[in-house]
Amino acid sequence: MFIGRQQELNTLSKLYHSGKFEFAVIYGRRRVGKTALISEFTKDKDTIFFTGVETNEKQNLDNFSRCIMEYHTGIAVKSSFASFPSALEYVFELEKTKRIVLVIDEYPYVARASKSLASTLQLLIDKNKDNSRLFLILCGSSMSYMEEHVLSYKAPLYGRRTAQIRLSPFDFFEACRWFTKFSDIDKALAYGVVGGTPQYLMQINDSLSVEENIKNTYLNPSSSIFEETSHLLKQEVREPAIYNAVITAIAAGCSKMNEISNKIDEDTSVCATYIKNLIMLGIIKKESPYGEKSGRKTIYSITDNMFRFWYRFVPENTSIICRGAADLAYKRIAPELPAYMGGVFEEICRQYLWKLLLENKCAVNFSDLGRWWGTNPKTRVREEIDIMGSDKDTALFAACQWTNEKIDPGILETLVERSNLFHYKQKHFYLFAKTGFTRGCIDKADEMGNVTLVAYHEMLGQ
Repeated sequence: MFIGRQQELNTLSKLYHSGKFEFAVIYGRRRVGKTALISEFTKDKDTIFFTGVETNEKQNLDNFSRCIMEYHTGIAVKSSFASFPSALEYVFELEKTKRIVLVIDEYPYVARASKSLASTLQLLIDKNKDNSRLFLILCGSSMSYMEEHVLSYKAPLYGRRTAQIRLSPFDFFEACRWFTKFSDIDKALAYGVVGGTPQYLMQINDSLSVEENIKNTYLNPSSSIFEETSHLLKQEVREPAIYNAVITAIAAGCSKMNEISNKIDEDTSVCATYIKNLIMLGIIKKESPYGEKSGRKTIYSITDNMFRFWYRFVPENTSIICRGAADLAYKRIAPELPAYMGGVFEEICRQYLWKLLLENKCAVNFSDLGRWWGTNPKTRVREEIDIMGSDKDTALFAACQWTNEKIDPGILETLVERSNLFHYKQKHFYLFAKTGFTRGCIDKADEMGNVTLVAYHEMLGQ
């Protein structure tokens, strides 16, 4: 079942119907659904679909030749082209009679084995692009390779692409489409547990409870998710042990660069390199207080929910899990889930505000959103605001509460008080609640007139 990706499909469709040479680069972390997207796009088109493997040049050339000849003749042919240049030239000849999509999936595997492949593609594109109708798609999971050797200005193919798509995990509202049987609360919990990566969403069975799903995946040594973090790091980076140490340190509460450095006993300059790569992979995010530049207040946190859940709960329970005591491990995890979901709910609320903005329904036409934290100069107490966004002299301030109690007027009053640390002419306040609002809070919001109350179930259109 293919879900979502409408924007990406529209982009590819527009390129396809241009009728001229197009070259799209599609990249993203493993399991994010790149091949599924391309397969969906090409299902009704003349396509040569070649997937590279981690082997030598000869075997990849043989496989590529087989894909070309099977497309051209309709039968499997064992003969092989003499070289990649001759194989690619043949494809450029084939496309003169009809529009053809040439897909080279897992391009880094092929290019690493054939050092001259990028230069060959460059020469053939420059030679044929003005008169060609070929639609070339290069796809890769190695984020660093695709950015350095395909998209970088130093790369031979720089300037030849006509589009690039960095595929990201689904947001919460897209991920919900996978779960037709879950309750609204369970949809949020499931998203908090595995995030929006399609391959991980597929591991969740919405005919079972979230508890059973957690036991079947994270608390089951034989499940595919149990060792997924380790496998993914080994595939993406050269020194997975140090990357693992960095993520573990952040999961343990080390949010500043010097704290992470001290925790793993590495220089901050070394840590900075590893963290930069983890940010590029979409595992870690870097934050500064809203409206402030990066500096000593900058913090780092785990942004990918699958990694976040795994590192938060699995390592400390590994011995129990490996002894098959999933029930005992879950009993240890369950009391901490509400606090864990607080951060997840904040992210869902941010996504909801972006959704409102794109639908022209948000009270403030912000250009960015973020958290804010800092010291109140009057009280000398550290204050936090869950979400902030602004547009010139107008700003929104939001508080998010994932609790079973309804939000009372005190939460709104605190948010208003903290907003006074900022000097915007107009302010609008959003309160997001898991279970709703007390009568007093509703009356206070009505009295103020610049407050929007949003119960969680309303975010799902109910």
